Amino acid sequence: MWEAMDVCAKPLSYELLAAVGEGSYGKVFKAREVEGRQRLLAVKKFNIRGDASEIGIPPFMIREVALLRKMKYFNHPNIVQLLDASAVPVGRSLDLTLVLEYIDQDLSTYLSKAPAAGLSRDCIKDVMQQLLQGLDFLHSNMVLHRDLKPENILVSSRGEVKIADFGLARIYTFNIALTPGVVTLWYRAPEVLLNSVYMSSVDMWSAGCIFAELFLLRPLFQGYTEVQQLQKIFEVIGLPSEEDWPTDSPISYSVSWGPTGSCTKLLHNLDPDDDDLLSQCLAFRQSRRISAAKALVHPFFMKH
Repeated sequence: MWEAMDVCAKPLSYELLAAVGEGSYGKVFKAREVEGRQRLLAVKKFNIRGDASEIGIPPFMIREVALLRKMKYFNHPNIVQLLDASAVPVGRSLDLTLVLEYIDQDLSTYLSKAPAAGLSRDCIKDVMQQLLQGLDFLHSNMVLHRDLKPENILVSSRGEVKIADFGLARIYTFNIALTPGVVTLWYRAPEVLLNSVYMSSVDMWSAGCIFAELFLLRPLFQGYTEVQQLQKIFEVIGLPSEEDWPTDSPISYSVSWGPTGSCTKLLHNLDPDDDDLLSQCLAFRQSRRISAAKALVHPFFMKH
């Protein structure tokens, strides 16, 4: 298993410059390539404790490496590039290292630096277009990201937008049993909150939440429990009809969930095209939610 995870025949040599983040499984470092192009790199180091030969590598890490390796060969400009991966047994534990291209900020940081008056329409259009191109590529390759949020979208100093962090991503196959506890709460689609079956359209809901955030400079739906999150959603998009409620959801329909009838406009001060695209991303029914490919040819992107 360990040998199978090597991506390059010759491992990249680099020096660590600074720790830039820490998660439950390990740390992320900023590093510089020692030879060759001397690129800046992001190095993710995971330490998996316990008997490495018995516990193996956690499934989410194998998924992330496998998906990034699959994506690597296409070299898509809107997907973060995996440059190297290695897994080395150290005593009774396992050190897993992923080396990725380095991008100095995520969308959350980018938005925190935005002018008080907000981002320009051209800037919003550019960010969304690149995000949707990345999503269209993933969905065309049957990959669900499942955790799209500003912290997992990188924005380079040249304005390149790249989707990152594939720890929750899955290859989508027909009738796959997918886990409900995915996507950070504020960006989680109603079908996931309702423990219903879901598809690639969960990513389009998250993209819709991000689209709104580009206008608002704050998250659109900020609930702190799953129930509260659903209520926040229905306050904006209106309570769906009982016919639209997923039949496989263990949570029953009730008129007490929120105001009935859909709103004429989701956000104030939006042009009709902006509002129409947002409405199609935030459609309650998955079958009515726009796909990334269709969103890219929406009039919002056609107008200058």
